Amino acid sequence: MSLRPRFADAILDGSKTVELRRTRVSAVPGTLIVIYASAPVMSVVGVATLDAVDIDRPAALWRRHKRELGLTRQEFDAYLEGAEIACGLQVREPRVLEEPYPLSWLRGHAGFQPPQSYRYLADLDPEPLHALTRAHG
Repeated sequence: MSLRPRFADAILDGSKTVELRRTRVSAVPGTLIVIYASAPVMSVVGVATLDAVDIDRPAALWRRHKRELGLTRQEFDAYLEGAEIACGLQVREPRVLEEPYPLSWLRGHAGFQPPQSYRYLADLDPEPLHALTRAHG
């Protein structure tokens, strides 16, 4: 999952426990989330476990999760402008990687392309990313 560095850091330090998405996420609770921090960091920096997926109208999600989102109301409204539904990904067990995997390294080992929002690991993704999921399960 791609995140701005500010949000990646907040998830990994435990101050943000709900990640907001404009589209439905079909992952099931217990799924390991590999956290990619976008520019200027451009590295896989940690992992967290998906605890639950909450899909609802934006106003309802704000009421339930405003303290866990790591966003101001203005940021929340701007991000979801025009959206009829939103998806709140509740995460637990964040873990910072001892050594981040920089995008340059990931591309050099498997042509890795970070997602715009999120995606599932592909067979051709670098082995260390797959090892993270095996260590999780």
